[in-house]
Amino acid sequence: MFGLTFAAPLALAALIGLPALWILLRVTPPRPRRIDFPPLKLVADLIPQRQTPARTPPWLLILRLLLAAALILAVAGPVWSPGGIGAGGGKKPLLVLLDNGFASAHDWRDRMRVATDTVEGAARDGRAVALVGLAEPVAAVEAKSPAATLERLRALAPRPYLPTRDAHLQGIGAFLDKNQGAGLVWITDGVAGSPDERFAKGLNDLATGAGAALSVLKADRPPALALTVSESGGRLTAHVLRAAGNGRDAGVIRALDQKGLPLAERDFTFAGDALSADAVFDMPTELRNGISRIEVANEHSAGAVSLMDERGKRRRVGLVFGGTLDQSQPLLAPLYYLSRALEPFADVQQARGAASLADSINQLLDNQVSVLVLADVGALDDKTAGRIDKFVDEGGLLLRFAGARLAAGHDTLVPVRLRRGGRNLGGALSWDAPKTMAPFPPESPFAGLTPPADIGVRRQILAEPDGDLPGKTWASLQDGTPIVTAQKRGQGRIVLFHVTADTTWSNLPLSGLFIDMLRRVVALAGAGPASAEAGANRAKVAVLAPRVTLDGFGALGSAPASATAVPADYADRASQEHPPGFYGPPDGGISVNALKPDDRLAPVDYAPLNGAALGSLAGASTVDLRPSLFTAGLLLLVLDTLAGLWLGGFLGRLRALRARPAALIFAALVASSVPVRGVRAEEPPANRPNGIESALITRLAYIITGDAAVDEASRAGLSGLTQMLAARTALEPGEPAGLDPAKDELAFYPLIYWPIAPNRPQPSEAAIRKIDAFMRNGGTVLFDTRDALTARPGSPPSPEATYLRKMLATLEVPELEPVPADHVLTKAFYLVDSFPGRYATGQTWVEALPPAPEGGERRPARAGDGVSPIIITSNDLATAWAIGRRGEPLYPITGGDQRQREMAFRGGVNIVIYTLTGNYKADQVHVPALLERLGQ
Repeated sequence: MFGLTFAAPLALAALIGLPALWILLRVTPPRPRRIDFPPLKLVADLIPQRQTPARTPPWLLILRLLLAAALILAVAGPVWSPGGIGAGGGKKPLLVLLDNGFASAHDWRDRMRVATDTVEGAARDGRAVALVGLAEPVAAVEAKSPAATLERLRALAPRPYLPTRDAHLQGIGAFLDKNQGAGLVWITDGVAGSPDERFAKGLNDLATGAGAALSVLKADRPPALALTVSESGGRLTAHVLRAAGNGRDAGVIRALDQKGLPLAERDFTFAGDALSADAVFDMPTELRNGISRIEVANEHSAGAVSLMDERGKRRRVGLVFGGTLDQSQPLLAPLYYLSRALEPFADVQQARGAASLADSINQLLDNQVSVLVLADVGALDDKTAGRIDKFVDEGGLLLRFAGARLAAGHDTLVPVRLRRGGRNLGGALSWDAPKTMAPFPPESPFAGLTPPADIGVRRQILAEPDGDLPGKTWASLQDGTPIVTAQKRGQGRIVLFHVTADTTWSNLPLSGLFIDMLRRVVALAGAGPASAEAGANRAKVAVLAPRVTLDGFGALGSAPASATAVPADYADRASQEHPPGFYGPPDGGISVNALKPDDRLAPVDYAPLNGAALGSLAGASTVDLRPSLFTAGLLLLVLDTLAGLWLGGFLGRLRALRARPAALIFAALVASSVPVRGVRAEEPPANRPNGIESALITRLAYIITGDAAVDEASRAGLSGLTQMLAARTALEPGEPAGLDPAKDELAFYPLIYWPIAPNRPQPSEAAIRKIDAFMRNGGTVLFDTRDALTARPGSPPSPEATYLRKMLATLEVPELEPVPADHVLTKAFYLVDSFPGRYATGQTWVEALPPAPEGGERRPARAGDGVSPIIITSNDLATAWAIGRRGEPLYPITGGDQRQREMAFRGGVNIVIYTLTGNYKADQVHVPALLERLGQ
């Protein structure tokens, strides 16, 4: 399929007839010229000798042969396929392998174009085609007709996880065994699926063994960006990843809440050809806990999204002090220092009304705390100790502080064996001075913090020397004795500070280091104990069903049927069975992301493909030569007609050009060989939104979304509404205009209809600012999400609603309410109670009216200070208004009301009249007429 191919090669047989055409044209003289002379003059000039007719001039003969050749070639359907696309294999079947993981979402349209060209090229060659999406479930590979393969290709979409290419090698091998010498094309995204992937080598071996011609089409540099998020020191760090330096060296990361509204933005920049760039979100706890999603702006890929669950939220911490009531004095007790240090980043709780230490612990555990802090708590009864042990085993974090009671106790809820009695430093009978803290080791959670030089430890509980003591030590004194130790137990962890939580043993609680250390310890805790079933063995972890999941472009939606539940402790990357999204209930579920926090992207290793032809996606596009040949044929036909008229004497004004026919023919041929680019015809006045006509004639306008079907429905709908306004009201608006909000002037139009097309990019910042100024200055924008049929109360927002929320996030939108029954909009021209369109079940929203004065006269129509700058509906108004040239409806409507289309027109008339007249119908002068019409 390399080079020039023809859709109808048999048509080239007509070229054999060109010599016969040459002979025929040579003996056929041109039409004689007619010259008026007086009869006598004509008789006098007669020559008795017989003359032969003149032959066709050679230049005209060549022109007509070129015309015939151009038409024959055009009918043959020539298509130029540049080198780098397609595969060999003659007439044998063709196997197309298409990467459709999240890394392909960035340039998915280019990949679909190349794949479509490849299948269409196989159709021209009369070859069967098999298609394998490498992120799809493994299935048998079968060759089908190109038409059936194209239908399947159009159904493919990027998946929200990395492809598992190796799993398809067996099916590919079986196909090649049945079709020796077949063609093989791999359209790859250039990102390795896993570090141990062996797909390239396996594919090359299979192709070599079957004698298949292998072609690999790839981007010059993998363009995809991905995102992972990690937590360190109470701060969120977003890691932007790429497989190779691709020129996309800077961008923006956004943190969004559950409604899709932005909470923070950070810029990122890759250093040179670095494969990772970091951005830190250091935010107040209240804002940080509101983050539901972190994404790379405008990347539109599931890999560029990281979802945040309860595990990244503010932890619930319970405090218990083992001392007596007289020791729990404000400003002195250990719990005072702990609560002051924890409150900035944790939800601190203390037992209320507990009669004993065991009651306090049980009350906090009943409240589902994530961290239980025991300050100088000594011996515990077996029942309480068992419950704490179960709490830790199921994922809780136990944080203990030393004291006299712990030094004298003998419980096992400590990470290391303790030497009972403690160690005094700096006392009157001591031989040693107070010790300061040593730098934290790199593997410690406290790594990166710097201990102040003025911290002094006067007393501590010593740990018994043990072989695994260094691995349990997070912090130590300068003499090497541990000051903080920890041990992972079950799914949870026990952490021990070998000093008290107050200032009796050290001045650590008075330092800022104490707050930072607690912040990092609490950040290690989960969202709470995992659900478990009682049993003698270790409890089984609960499973969580998928609630909403991401698609390949990073949009949240309903979970696919193939998605299965995950364990509550699931921490792996997304897969086909577990796509990225939220699992479990909203208040206690978990999030699954396309990548793990420590994942990195790696490029595909093409070195094993020593027998493959590597090509670029950028140049892998076919060119259909038929339009150019037909255009050249038309130009040659025009030239031939003009030449015939000229030689026949009908173009006497062109005699001066008789000496230059060859130059004219050459110029025409050169012009026809130049590719003809699309020239935009001059638009009619209605579609020139910045012309003088828009300032002189009232027009409705709609936003051009870029989706051809949506834009055509908007144009037809507003044209139908314009005709209805001219027929039923005194308003005679001009033809509606399509607008680009970033380029066109909006001030000419009182009402702009904006259909939401979620598959199109968000408007630019310049467009948003112009829309904001338009609404501030008295204009009205009618947003139509067109999702009344698919939106469900209580379910996740539809893609259209999500798109609109993002767009309105930075606009100054007033408080909205469903259109009340007494709103002036319902009585602007017709008396209506709803605003249906193609659908009648959706709600229409306008700016909220001020409440009616109590005890005042109730009017049939209320209005605010002006016209609502925004109206939102989901009923797809434009398709209900759309009519054809003969007045016939262009789109069907849903619902059983036969008058729904008529009511849609009436609602549209009311909206237009309302935007033009404002609260006119709310004036006192109209009250009697409205009451009479309402039968009141």
